[in-house]
Amino acid sequence: MKEGMIHNDAVIFGMLMLVLGFVFHTSSSPRLFWKKFYGWVPTVLVCYFLPSLLFSFGVVDPTESNLYFMASRYLLPTSLVLLTISVDLKELVKLGPKALIMFLTGSVGIILGGPIALLFISFVAPGVIEAPPTEEIWRGMTTIAGSWIGGSANQAAMKEVFNVSGGLFSKMVAVDIIMGNLWLAVVMFGIGKNKQINQILKADDTAIEELKIKMATFQEKSSRIPSLGDLIKILAIGFGCTGVAHFFSDLISPFLSENYPQLEDYSLTSGFFWIVVIAATLGVGLSFTKVRSLESAGASNLGTIFVYVLVAVIGMNMNIMAVFENPGLFLIGFIWISFHALLLVIVAKIIRAPYFFVAVGSQANVGGAASAPIVAAYFSPSLAPVGVLLAVFGYVVGTYGAYLCGLLLQGVSP
Repeated sequence: MKEGMIHNDAVIFGMLMLVLGFVFHTSSSPRLFWKKFYGWVPTVLVCYFLPSLLFSFGVVDPTESNLYFMASRYLLPTSLVLLTISVDLKELVKLGPKALIMFLTGSVGIILGGPIALLFISFVAPGVIEAPPTEEIWRGMTTIAGSWIGGSANQAAMKEVFNVSGGLFSKMVAVDIIMGNLWLAVVMFGIGKNKQINQILKADDTAIEELKIKMATFQEKSSRIPSLGDLIKILAIGFGCTGVAHFFSDLISPFLSENYPQLEDYSLTSGFFWIVVIAATLGVGLSFTKVRSLESAGASNLGTIFVYVLVAVIGMNMNIMAVFENPGLFLIGFIWISFHALLLVIVAKIIRAPYFFVAVGSQANVGGAASAPIVAAYFSPSLAPVGVLLAVFGYVVGTYGAYLCGLLLQGVSP
């Protein structure tokens, strides 16, 4: 691995923030070039790709930086709290059973698709994957599961929980981003054929039209300009819960390691596992209290900012040359995402779910809060909150779903 030319984390962090600033500035630009560019290339993909150039061309060496530790230990659990306090289970129920069914179908497709893809390659073409050893590949695949059931926050969580090496993580991030965004391109293309697809699925999208009106009204009533006090409260809740999560993790993890060492096989002795689980659980718990009202002041927006910082840091750990080093990993990724897509189509056909629920349900898993609202907004701007709502639900179930997928991957690995 090349030694980076820049070693100061303050400088590197400044570079990453400038990258994010550039991406969001250009993505909102009225210029025709940028409109067309971001019409084809998702914003989150650019936020991953540009930082990866710093690593690929030897500008920085991620192994010498503490930024990932900072982002994963402090910003990640805080983002989970801020994103989950906005969960409104009642509103999710109001979306109708088909929305939740399609979302959960997408989650099941990811949970089962990974082990199926690994089994298929192991039996049909075991020589396709040369390195690292198959025993280690399942660990790396858990990070893809984390990303595809909830987003970057859960991806970083699985990296720590299953002790994924930096080199393998770099390759898996490349698989995650490339395959995930290829599927996003397919989903976006399908939006242009929405009516034809609904006819094939024999789905009635009248409920979607009614939902547009409801969500537009909800937006007008709930949003407000946040005050300084609101922002301080949001940060206090987020980082306060992160502190609580760290405190109890420091008690639980050593206790389990000492008294129940056999639980290490299931990563239950990992301190980071408990940090993530406790943070997400606290966020869900607070969603039933008055704290949830902070969402109207932008709690999820701050949480999303932390997610994008995490995205940039993760992107910095991605070596784009990994595509050429082990193409077999991309075959696994292709089989995996194909199973996810096939299961969605089958279930949608059975229950006659509109394509809107298929597309948003899928991206609430695979893309998380970064792309699910974008996909929903392509149907109608007023529907963007539906994408946020399902994506936030993805953060809630993502940690548990990805962990379950990790155990299944461990079980089927040769």
